[in-house]
Amino acid sequence: MSDALAGVAVVGSANLDLVVEVARPPRVGETLLGRAGGRFPGGKGLNQAVAAARTGASTRFVGVVGQDEAGSVLEAALAKAGVDAALRRSAAAPTGVAHVLAFDDGDNSILVAAGANTELTPEDAVAGTAGAAVVLAQLEVPFGAVAAALRAARRSGALTILNAAPAQMRAVDLLPDVDVLVVNETECAELGGIDRLLGAGAGTVVLTEGAAGVTLHRAGRAGQHVAAFRIDAVDTTGAGDAFCGALAASLAQGWDIAPALVRACAAGAIVARHRGATTPALSVAAVDALVAGR
Repeated sequence: MSDALAGVAVVGSANLDLVVEVARPPRVGETLLGRAGGRFPGGKGLNQAVAAARTGASTRFVGVVGQDEAGSVLEAALAKAGVDAALRRSAAAPTGVAHVLAFDDGDNSILVAAGANTELTPEDAVAGTAGAAVVLAQLEVPFGAVAAALRAARRSGALTILNAAPAQMRAVDLLPDVDVLVVNETECAELGGIDRLLGAGAGTVVLTEGAAGVTLHRAGRAGQHVAAFRIDAVDTTGAGDAFCGALAASLAQGWDIAPALVRACAAGAIVARHRGATTPALSVAAVDALVAGR
């Protein structure tokens, strides 16, 4: 990582999350009454950027929103969290929206209308990530924009993180430009498994395993497991995103990968204790306290 580079840049999606609390998913053709859970800033990219900023890193978010009230809500949320928002306002598409069904057991189902997120260009991504020490991306925005950001970041000497979600097979083509790949068990299986991912060029694969924690995989080494923090989950919607954002922040702040993963697990646990994909309860002090009490 170059000494001239600093902070985290996140390339990704920004959505307004509309949450309905319900006991179970509706059946086909069924109208099911639920409870209004509220409107929350969301999108994997926005969630990760907010988490990175709240866990201590200077953070920039690169994305596209519409010229509408939802876009203004997201812009204000980023500013409140201390994120430098390199947002472009689309003249043609509305801000992305996610409809979240939040179940009583803490799990969720999500339906996303991408809207303006589909307009993120390679030029947006490269310009917005310039100068960052760590560049983090996901796959809810155009593939070409993600590829361009990772390639430019690698050339500049930045550390690159890809959260390959939602999984798509061509993500494997990005791996030569990825230092740290973050996938859950389903995504890992869809992409061919740990050995294939390491063989395709990923320097490090972090496998997230929900309540079981995470396992760090590196070529030629035994897997290193990090246990999850035991919590009573309220809403797991943004826990994985908080994990990724805090991981990026920790690495940008100079933590080695193993302690960075512990801090990332703590961030995910804090977010899962609250409704919505982001929460002001996530902070450096909260992460420090949870890690210290393990």
